[in-house]
Amino acid sequence: MDLGLSKRRALICGSSQGLGYACAQSLSREGAIVILNGRDEAKLEAAAARLHAETGGEVLFIAADQSDEKGRARLIAGAGDIDILVNNNAGPAPGALVDWDHDALIGAVEMNLIPAVQMMRAFIPGMQARRFGRIVNITSAMVKSPRLFMGLSCAARAGLTAVSKAISREVVIDNVTINNLLPERIDTPRQEFLAQKIMREKGVDRDTARTEISDTIAAKRFGLPHEFGDACAFLCSVQASFISGQNLQVDGGSYEGLV
Repeated sequence: MDLGLSKRRALICGSSQGLGYACAQSLSREGAIVILNGRDEAKLEAAAARLHAETGGEVLFIAADQSDEKGRARLIAGAGDIDILVNNNAGPAPGALVDWDHDALIGAVEMNLIPAVQMMRAFIPGMQARRFGRIVNITSAMVKSPRLFMGLSCAARAGLTAVSKAISREVVIDNVTINNLLPERIDTPRQEFLAQKIMREKGVDRDTARTEISDTIAAKRFGLPHEFGDACAFLCSVQASFISGQNLQVDGGSYEGLV
């Protein structure tokens, strides 16, 4: 299936590795001009070279901290006119109620709500004028299934979900769609970090630690990065123009709710 993304300009935030990079891979394979983003310029440059080698596509990069107002302004200016925006940023550390003081709450909002809203605010008018825009927010499965230890992330990302839904109803008439991807246990460096943590805490080997994690998924395996990236690419496609304001869970069938 041709997704109609050839030569579309796509900015993928937080994309030097992990879920952001997976989305960049899929979009680049579909012929999009991909703009990677992250804070570490050397790491970004290496990621851009690797992606170009993998797909043969045009790959650019902008080193900027999207959580910082000046960095975000530099990212917006450097990206120029874009057709596709993938919002992605690291989340706050796990914790408990006792940890969530004023600074922790503000920090979560500054990481997982404000940057994405401000990026949409910057790019949506141009998308509307050109009558094509695709926005995908990478949030979390825990937006719909909150857990206490990830309460800060759940709260900030749920806020992003709400405001995105509100915006989506106003801009879809201009062929601008806004959707959210809710990942769970995709096999990225984040899962390796968690496996190493289990190994240290429980004194088990890597295979045992990874099995403990993957067994929490109904499919009893990790999701593959390209599965997540391809879901993102489809939501960005011309075929997905009638899909907006939705939350797509990429979680191996693990969500227990009905809606």
